[in-house]
Amino acid sequence: MSEPRTTYEKAYEELEAIMQELQEDKVSVDQLTTKVKRAAELITFCNDMLRSTEAEVNKIVKKLGL
Repeated sequence: MSEPRTTYEKAYEELEAIMQELQEDKVSVDQLTTKVKRAAELITFCNDMLRSTEAEVNKIVKKLGL
């Protein structure tokens, strides 16, 4: 059974939570690498989603002749 697809909103919320933990020094040294790697994955995911959405919107606008 596959994992449900992550949405931009869920990824962004998780990223915000990680950033909050880091800013408040709530992350132990043992967890730091894992948290930073996950944050990097989430940033990449969000950037990819934004680029994909921008391309789709541009395609639609071009098709409409706007």
